[in-house]
Amino acid sequence: MIPETPEPVTTPGLASSPAVPRPIALFAPAASAAFGTAVATALGIAPARHEEREFGGGEHKMRPLESVRGRATYVIQSLHGDARGSANDRLCRLLFFVATLKDAGAGSVTACIPYLAYARKDRRTKARDPVASRYVAQLVESVGTDRVVVLEVHNLAAFENAFRIPTVHLEATDLLAAGCAQRGPIPLAVASPDVGGVKRARHFQELLERLHGEPVAFAFVDKKRSGGIVSGDTLVGDVGGRRVILVDDMIDSGTTLLRAAAACRRAGAARVDAVATHAPLSSDALRLFGSDGPNSVLVTDSVALAPGFSAIPGSTLRICPIAPRFAEAIRRLEGAGPLTPLGGL
Repeated sequence: MIPETPEPVTTPGLASSPAVPRPIALFAPAASAAFGTAVATALGIAPARHEEREFGGGEHKMRPLESVRGRATYVIQSLHGDARGSANDRLCRLLFFVATLKDAGAGSVTACIPYLAYARKDRRTKARDPVASRYVAQLVESVGTDRVVVLEVHNLAAFENAFRIPTVHLEATDLLAAGCAQRGPIPLAVASPDVGGVKRARHFQELLERLHGEPVAFAFVDKKRSGGIVSGDTLVGDVGGRRVILVDDMIDSGTTLLRAAAACRRAGAARVDAVATHAPLSSDALRLFGSDGPNSVLVTDSVALAPGFSAIPGSTLRICPIAPRFAEAIRRLEGAGPLTPLGGL
């Protein structure tokens, strides 16, 4: 059972397209049941019925309980790991279920993966390193998946090059920018917590400038990571007297954001907030919500919050619902309009 999350952030969305023009089957496996049900609700349909069973030794099966023959079929499964299951387990279940749907005669099967496991391991950084993002793509393709829909992967170019089937890459940046763009007396600055995220943060800066109609300062932290050890905390840019918004693609342990927040405060920042698309928060990330962390953190619900984070006040940990964006993408994939306004390429 997914724990209750803090009060959602109200963000402007696109006008709803017409209803889905032909019947689809949308499955919400247990690991992403709440998110999948939210997508179905936004589409105005009920999740398709299915069965999940567990067997001794960790084996399992999943099967549809209604006909999918000739139907456009969607499976919502986020591939994050937590106390309820590993990323590997959820990937395996997704693969088996997609194959089962193809065997059952589904007209097409689209895997909607809000959080894509192994997307960060997209290149070799040491001799004989694996390129796990490519291996995941090969596995997904091998079971007959017709299309993949994801939300803001770590490296878009690597993602697009890994897959040989159609893909849709959705963005949440505009929703996150709208969720933290309240005007105030303190001037704004956007900062990337590391050099690798500069392009992402620049895009966020441009969105805020359009929303505010005025310039927004920019900075970044010179961070290095080697062997799992993070070092470097030099801030490049002027944030003195400003409200700084740290922009990252995901939060795991929170170490990167903690270091960046400290660097901004040393440089005279009046306030530090943080936004990130994905929040596969490990237990270490609880430090992020102490006095040394950002004043607030805004994330999407692409990953269900672990139980330890559900009690954090909504003013500190804010949630931007992303299921409506997936629902709108499905509408458009079924012929109701272009994907470009959603970030789809």
